Amino acid sequence: MGEERAILGVNCQIQDNVILGERSTRVKTFKKLKIGDNALVRSFSIIFSNTIIGNNFTSGFRSLIRENNNMGDNVSIGSNTELGPGNLIGSNVRIHSSCFLEHTIIKNNVIIGPHVVFTNDLHPSCPKYEECELGGTVEENVSIGANSTILPGIKIGKNSLIGAGTVVTKDVPKNSVVVGNPGKVIKKIDELVCHKKFFKKPFEWREK
Repeated sequence: MGEERAILGVNCQIQDNVILGERSTRVKTFKKLKIGDNALVRSFSIIFSNTIIGNNFTSGFRSLIRENNNMGDNVSIGSNTELGPGNLIGSNVRIHSSCFLEHTIIKNNVIIGPHVVFTNDLHPSCPKYEECELGGTVEENVSIGANSTILPGIKIGKNSLIGAGTVVTKDVPKNSVVVGNPGKVIKKIDELVCHKKFFKKPFEWREK
């Protein structure tokens, strides 16, 4: 597991065939991986050094987390998801299975559905891509549906909903519902209806 390359909090569960603190050839200064209390890292996951993870972290099976990731508390990473280098992830974030993020900012209370991809290179494979747009920014309380693709440098405003299969090609205003390819704003969040009548409107629990 590589405990000598990682600092673990209390009550952490590390399952079999996990690699912690994998060294990256892309960083000049090695820093031990830090994981907070009450983590559950499932089998065949790899988490690199030079990464900091808060409390109550959960990984799925075969997740890959590269160097220079920084996460808050209560973050869940799904099976087969890859976090490339340089992501900044807030607290209370759930990233489902088979997603890809790199150099992306995810703020608090965000849900990302399965197979969502954040692209980070406008003109692959430009040697200057790390000095260009890179990944986007997702503000607080955003939900992104399965199989969506987010183009480089995009900002998704707070309280927005991205429908399944959407290709987001430009910035999304806050409180918007976006669907399609290319993604277009079709309504405001407040216009959504809870068809099961569990709530007066979807997402009203966020206001409590």
